[in-house]
Amino acid sequence: MTDIQIIDLNFLNLSDAIASFLIPSDDGLILIESGPETTFSTLKNSIAKAGYQPEDVKHVLLTHIHFDHAGAAWKFAEQGAKIYVHPIGLPHLQNPERLWNSAKQIYGDSMETLWGTMKPIPSEKLIAAEDGNHLKIGQHQFKVHETPGHAIHHNAYQLGDVIFTGDVAGIKIKNGPITPPCPPPDIDLGAWKKSIEKLKALKADKLVLTHFGMVENPEEHLTALEIILDDWAAWMKPYYEAGESPESITPKFIAYTNNQLYEAGVSKKDVERYDKANPSWMSVKGLLRYWKLKDQGRL
Repeated sequence: MTDIQIIDLNFLNLSDAIASFLIPSDDGLILIESGPETTFSTLKNSIAKAGYQPEDVKHVLLTHIHFDHAGAAWKFAEQGAKIYVHPIGLPHLQNPERLWNSAKQIYGDSMETLWGTMKPIPSEKLIAAEDGNHLKIGQHQFKVHETPGHAIHHNAYQLGDVIFTGDVAGIKIKNGPITPPCPPPDIDLGAWKKSIEKLKALKADKLVLTHFGMVENPEEHLTALEIILDDWAAWMKPYYEAGESPESITPKFIAYTNNQLYEAGVSKKDVERYDKANPSWMSVKGLLRYWKLKDQGRL
């Protein structure tokens, strides 16, 4: 099996929340997911502990452009790395102002604390990774699988029998249950379920989750994800139909999702990890928007 090193980015001083993945190659180091800029020093130190320097990273594969996955990519581009990203996400890395302003509507004054800074990446450093592409990097070959549902600019990357899934395969912390990250503006359950079926059909031995680590039962995992996606969407639907405000819904939804975790035996500390990896308050507006677009016939 290919040597894959899981790097824990210790996001907000919590382990097991956000990971990057390091793979040696004959054409320099490959990094899958850069994490946010706030964890770059942790990532840099981990790369050094592995016997390398950050400038040894020549290829960065991003599953999508959300800050917890792509926020530090510009740091590697500055050091000469090529950055691979879905074609829809590419222009937002070239000019991240709109992406930053959109995220600021969600995170407000917490933006810098959570994500740090994001600088433009020159076009010559950006490579569009399109569905079905085979990315030959050194002795490795990654197959690109477009997997929308969580985000329209989402790819999964297959290396042999292992698939790096970003957020399309959900969040799973330690032995806890799966939760689906449903932030605005792209949540589309129909597209997401098609992506899940696409992943199932690949019959991978392992899924590698950015939040967090290796999953060795892909079929069972993905089926559980479908169930919880439906569960969260069904919970939200009557609140949408009643026209209740996001501010009113949010504490109820946090209580509902936290209770699901506690009932599954998740410790208080690990519930905190889930909250940092996938804050359920963020899914309220995402799921409300999904039902609105569905109601309008736009999905």
